[in-house]
Amino acid sequence: MAARHQLSDKAVQGFAKAALYDKHRPSYPPEALAVLLDAAMVSGVEGARIVDLGAGTGKFTEALAAREEHFKIVAIEPHAEMREQLACKSLNNVAVKDGFSTAIPADHSSVDAVFAAQQAFHWFSNEETLKEIHRVLKPGGVLGMVWNAEDYNTSRSYDTATEWSSKLRDYAFSLDDKVDDHEPRFRHDQWRKVFENQLSSTPITAALVGGTNSLFSLPLGQDKVRWSIWLDQEALWNRLRTLSHFAVLEGEGLKEAREVFEAALSEADVQRNAEGQIKVDGATIMAWTSKIPE
Repeated sequence: MAARHQLSDKAVQGFAKAALYDKHRPSYPPEALAVLLDAAMVSGVEGARIVDLGAGTGKFTEALAAREEHFKIVAIEPHAEMREQLACKSLNNVAVKDGFSTAIPADHSSVDAVFAAQQAFHWFSNEETLKEIHRVLKPGGVLGMVWNAEDYNTSRSYDTATEWSSKLRDYAFSLDDKVDDHEPRFRHDQWRKVFENQLSSTPITAALVGGTNSLFSLPLGQDKVRWSIWLDQEALWNRLRTLSHFAVLEGEGLKEAREVFEAALSEADVQRNAEGQIKVDGATIMAWTSKIPE
């Protein structure tokens, strides 16, 4: 199968307003970053070489660049507007490059860890991507995946803290058909399949089938850090609009989404502080796996 060196049309459209994305999307809790760096075995490793794959506007890249380890970071982003936002930040020890998950500008076995943050991995969770990440990682190197997900942007298998979040989540799922958008998002929970489709790497299976095509270890390591923030209603609307399936809405579709949003925020369990800001619950969800040597 030929490698896919092309950005999805839905991603091109959905992330066109890169400046708004950078303004309204959240950063990553320090405790979540610490968990992921420990899992990737680069915490405390001076100058470790890291690829930030699908770096977007650089929310995760900034967190990596601020660390005391002085990581050497290659931030790869194929979306031109997003890449421009990231490049303008002029982060220390960060090389911003155009590239794809299937064409990473790094030498064979040269990278200590590859991270896919910025709500990215579900866009390119395919076998070609795993092969390319496997190529650039050092033996035993780690692929880490991380998502910031408000409760309204999670899989239905995840509990939500509020009824209004559940209603917005249900509406998000309904948009798959309404805007003819069936690209796999984090909330669809399809990204795991690329790992599950590997042949088992156990010695018994290898003996039976004469080898293995597994590239990464299973089961995946996983962790989650819950968080909440307070946003005024318009800021929450703008944040919702950074999700690609909402960002493409216009005309009557956008009007309907706003009406659903307003109705959800009339629910009795909406918590507001003295300034009228709304409590928004979510989680930073992490998963990781290590390269199986060739």
